Amino acid sequence: MTKSKFEEINFLLHQANLQINLASQLLEELIGQKSSKKSQKTKLTKDLDPKILLSDPNGKVIEGFFNGEGMIDSEGKKYPVPANYASKSKLVSGDALKLTILQNGTFIFKQPGPIDRDRRVGILKINKSGKPTVITEKKDNYEVLPASITYFKAKTGDKLTILVPKDKKSKWAAVESILPN
Repeated sequence: MTKSKFEEINFLLHQANLQINLASQLLEELIGQKSSKKSQKTKLTKDLDPKILLSDPNGKVIEGFFNGEGMIDSEGKKYPVPANYASKSKLVSGDALKLTILQNGTFIFKQPGPIDRDRRVGILKINKSGKPTVITEKKDNYEVLPASITYFKAKTGDKLTILVPKDKKSKWAAVESILPN
């Protein structure tokens, strides 16, 4: 197979994937629920120029899990996950992540499988070190990413819905929504 044929096939597959993701998002909005776990994959790749993907088809793939701030691989090596991506994707500690590092240094994250989650309600506070924290009715404290607070335009004292791992203790939570007072 010639390089140009490979690039053309890769481009067509990328475009088809973008269309499927868009259709899934529209369907989810229409029916008001998640259609499948596959639809929860990261949408980060749709912001990339397909030419970057075409020119670097042999990127390095690393699997790991989200620890609340970044990705940890099986050897304990840490990889930065953009805070705005983690916030918008509502990543929870323990979520499986797959990182592709392209030859040009671009990081592409995918979330192959979210872990089971519990939903909790709490009040946003800023702790002594200036980090945003949500305190639940059970007096549990969870750190949240500052990018989540910015994304939702939350203020100290706001009531938030957060997501935490169902069967695992965590000091981190993902902000799901801000509740009206």
